[in-house]
Order: sequence, then structure tokens, then C-alpha cells
Amino acid sequence: MLESPAERGASVEPSPGGRTLSIVIPAYNEEATAGPAYERLKTVLDGLGLESWEIIFSVDPSSDRTEEVILGLRDQDPRVKMLRFSRRFGQPAATLAGMAAANGEATVVIDCDLQDPPELIADMVRLWREGFDVVYAQRRSREGETLPKRIVAAVGYKVIKKVAEVDIPPNTGDFRLMSRRVVDHVVALNEAHGFLRGLVALVGFKQTSVLYDRDPRAAGQSKYNRFFGSLVIGMNGIISFSRYPLQLISLGGIVLSGAAFLLAIGYLIAKLAGVHFPIGNPTIVILISLFSGIQLLSLGVMGEYVGRIYDEVKNRPKTIIESSYGFDEERD
Repeated sequence: MLESPAERGASVEPSPGGRTLSIVIPAYNEEATAGPAYERLKTVLDGLGLESWEIIFSVDPSSDRTEEVILGLRDQDPRVKMLRFSRRFGQPAATLAGMAAANGEATVVIDCDLQDPPELIADMVRLWREGFDVVYAQRRSREGETLPKRIVAAVGYKVIKKVAEVDIPPNTGDFRLMSRRVVDHVVALNEAHGFLRGLVALVGFKQTSVLYDRDPRAAGQSKYNRFFGSLVIGMNGIISFSRYPLQLISLGGIVLSGAAFLLAIGYLIAKLAGVHFPIGNPTIVILISLFSGIQLLSLGVMGEYVGRIYDEVKNRPKTIIESSYGFDEERD
């Protein structure tokens, strides 16, 4: 595996100069957008007065020509680098692998679909040079997103803000700049479920935001379900950074037990008072169905937490690199 800069002995102290920058782009089936993304990034990076910069494409094996396009870009510009994984590990794992391989004094994570404008990096670098360790992009609008996805996102951020144990800014994604020490600490967490915006919030340090309007996807199709994809991401944020669902189950158990006890007392009093009340199959079926549903829901929530413990205990590699281009130990 490629060593992170921290493992290679690089300093984790912030550099006041801000002269080197890494860009990490997770990619999967991005043949149509890899080239335009590079061109726009190159224009921005060349105008920042940097001593050096690199663009790292973290690529899950694609069914189109994504890898060929990126290697073609590398033939033109050796500052373009690529990690190709042995199978599809998913965007969070690919992002963290790219961050671990980055050499810059700061690292920017950005998607390949150009919904997040590369031109915003200039503002991020300016704020980084002013002393901020994290500059995250915060969306004012979401062009090209369906109404269900916007609803899920809005509700999800409100729930996360309410229950999370760390302050995760709303209307943000992975698009952000992180200083060297933030990158090293995030990578060192080595969590199986890499919810980047939560991990960065957990690490802390001085953070700020830049506002922007999110563009529609430049080309191609989104790689995850428009509704359930956002739902899974939201659940990841809640389960990874809050015990509130477990506490809610405990509270629900107490309330339902109390209600059942009061109901039993009520039945007893009514029986002693000679009150006639019907008891039949509908009542029994409704009560059994209600409590069975609650029990299954509770088991599902607990299963999510147990499953994450299982994933962490196994401590399997988060990614396996099949080939790398542009690094000291280049291999194919």
C-alpha cells in the first residue's frame, strides 16, 4: 500500500506559505467529465502562484474509458496521477485513499462531475493562506437535483444537526480544502465507513465556509440512486456520529412499558367495576403487529451499530490498489 505523507515522515505542522496543493478526485465511469475537469482545474491551479500542484484521480475500475482518458492526460501533464483499485470500493474509500497518497501542504477533494465549480478553489486557497485549516463549500442552491433528493437532503441535515455529537455543517458535501495536519488526522482515524464531512468535523481545527450555487452535472449519470443514495449517506452520518437512535429505542421502551402497565391497570379497574368491553381478534392482531414492528425496527437500528462494530473489528484494508501512476512506487 502507498504510505501517507505522515508515515513517510512529513511534518504535520501547517505551512504559512501555502505553496503546494493536492487535488483528489474520486472517479467511476467518468470518461466524459475527466478531461473537462482537468482543463478547468489546470486553469485555476496555474493562477494560484503555487510552487507545485498535483491532481490525483482515485479510480474504481470503470466499464468505460475513464482510465484511458486519465492516462492520456498524464501523458500530457505528469502532475496528473492515478490510483486504480482492484475492485469498486466506493467513493468514500476512494477519497480517503487519495488523501492518504496526497503530498501537498493542503488537499482539495472535489467530484469529477463538475457540479462543484473548480473556480471556487481560489477562494479556498486564499482563506487557507489566511490561517484556516478547513474551508468547506456550502451550497446555496442545488441545480439539477430532483425534488425528492432535495427533500431528503433538507430533512437529513436537520436530523443530523439535531442528533450528531459533532457539528456537521448543513448543505455541504465532500468538496473542501483541508490542511496537511487535518488530512493526516482524518486518514489516521482509519474508519471503515468514511463519512468525510463528519470525520473532518470530528478532527476539528479552525474551519470556515464559502458559499456557492451548485451546477447541474456536466455529463453522464449519477452513480447512486437519487433517493436512496442520499438516504444511505444520511444514515451513515447519523449512525457514525450519534448514539441518539439507541437512546431513542431505550426511551421508547420505557414509554411503551409504562403505557402497557397503565392499560393493564385500566383493564383491571374496568373489570372490577363490572364494565363490559369487547376483546377480540382485531385488537389482538393490531397490538401484536404494532409491537412486532417496533421490535423489528429496534433490532434493525441495533444491527446497524453492531454491523459497524463488526466492520471495525475486522480491520480489513479500506482499499486495495491494483495500479498507481505518478507515485514513487509506480506500478501497473
